[in-house]
Amino acid sequence: MADRISKPVSQRQLRVGEMIKQALSMIFIRNEAKVPNLETNTITVTEVRMSQDLKIAKAYVMPLGGKNADETILKLKEYSYLVRKILSKKIFMKFLPKLLFRKDESFEYAEKIENLIKQTNKENA
Repeated sequence: MADRISKPVSQRQLRVGEMIKQALSMIFIRNEAKVPNLETNTITVTEVRMSQDLKIAKAYVMPLGGKNADETILKLKEYSYLVRKILSKKIFMKFLPKLLFRKDESFEYAEKIENLIKQTNKENA
């Protein structure tokens, strides 16, 4: 397991990840996945990270404004087979990767860093 972490991300992983990100974005915008009780057109796909063997795709998503993010992620995890089925019609690969949905916390992290910088600047002024 430690080998996977230390290996750099290949160009192929990046290309496939970007291709899946764009396809998922279009699926969500057009509300094609038909996930029950979920308006997918408010979901933003910020990044897709591929495993070394391209069999697992971790999709980092965030609903508009971050509202009900945890519920949205749970719903996407529960109905990932529906999303994957639609994705299989958009992308042609030898093995369609398993989709894992994760909440994108990069915006929260960036905001936290920004607030720390502002706080430090006030203290030094």
